[in-house]
Amino acid sequence: MAVTRKKIGIWMDHSIAHLMEYSNNPFEIKTIESNFTHQEKVNSFLKGEIHMHNKEQQEQAKYYKKLIDVIKKYQEVILFGPTDAKEELYNVLNADNRFGDVKIQVKQTDKMTQKQQHAFVRDFFSKT
Repeated sequence: MAVTRKKIGIWMDHSIAHLMEYSNNPFEIKTIESNFTHQEKVNSFLKGEIHMHNKEQQEQAKYYKKLIDVIKKYQEVILFGPTDAKEELYNVLNADNRFGDVKIQVKQTDKMTQKQQHAFVRDFFSKT
């Protein structure tokens, strides 16, 4: 009997990620948001640009950590979205030897509706 490889698609930018597990059932959606809100950015900026940059990096690291905690349960991952956040996360995953056996791919896409995200993940994994 073939073992089903767990697959997940993640549409993301620097502020939010939509996680869609690929399965025969309707998509399960989970959302993870970065805590670095616009108001945080304004408050940090008032304290100085270096402070804002440090705060932003800390929040980004926490955001990626939340995503990594989910990704470690899967064997195949597609990261997609309009910003370079997916490449940044890919680089973090690539440097972590726990993900050596995980097939991770990155694709540039535009902003998408939830329906478009589902179709993208379904089409992507149905070809692999």
